[in-house]
Amino acid sequence: MRTREENQKLMTPNDLIHEGERLDELHRNGYFIIQDPARFCFGMDAVLLSGFAQAKEGERVLDLGTGTGIIPILMEAKTGACAFTALEIQEESADMARRSVQYNRLEDKIRIVTGDIRDAAALFGASSFDVITTNPPYMIGSHGLTSANEAKTIARHEVCCTLDDVLRESASLLVPGGRLYMVHRPFRLAEILSKMVACGLEPKRMKLVYPYADREPNMVLLEGLKGGKSRMTVEKPLIVYKEQGVYTDEIYEIYGY
Repeated sequence: MRTREENQKLMTPNDLIHEGERLDELHRNGYFIIQDPARFCFGMDAVLLSGFAQAKEGERVLDLGTGTGIIPILMEAKTGACAFTALEIQEESADMARRSVQYNRLEDKIRIVTGDIRDAAALFGASSFDVITTNPPYMIGSHGLTSANEAKTIARHEVCCTLDDVLRESASLLVPGGRLYMVHRPFRLAEILSKMVACGLEPKRMKLVYPYADREPNMVLLEGLKGGKSRMTVEKPLIVYKEQGVYTDEIYEIYGY
């Protein structure tokens, strides 16, 4: 009798895609990702984070709240990191992420773990990673419209973890000098920066993202250094659209078009 692992290796690409799911091209290394439109599909924030985050050759990377695995898959294509681990609390999303990893034949590079961000340090051990990426829930409690879809609610609202949980666990999981990369909303920027400093994750880089040049920013990309000294670089802002429906050249470059 074949083992579960042997059966998985014999599966064809079509066997990995379940009813109601779709296969989206990522325009990087020929990679694709499996998503379910009825659940939570990745957005531009995850793609921008994968372009902002830096991982050197041989580094170990952890993605907290990976969803369907978009960030580790894109970063595997863009960086020289040696190993990626991705933590996701929702088993259905983690299962899609595992199948995407298998579809792209990345099992030797990316490991998907089902678990709670609040228990991440206990799960993996202190000082286990050089780099952490995270696209955490943006909304506090009932801020914004809470979706009737549980998967979307968990992804968007601080239901299963808070900003404090993400920063606390990241500070424990990173090696001294390790780096945290996060995408969030500007309306919480003051809170985010103060809590990063309190956790020993010194803000080092910040980039604001504007939908149009004449609009307010709607995303912020941040890098924090564990044990770093106080000095932050505010980078040139990123503009998403030149005009309605037309991306800027920088966005096309990040997406790999």
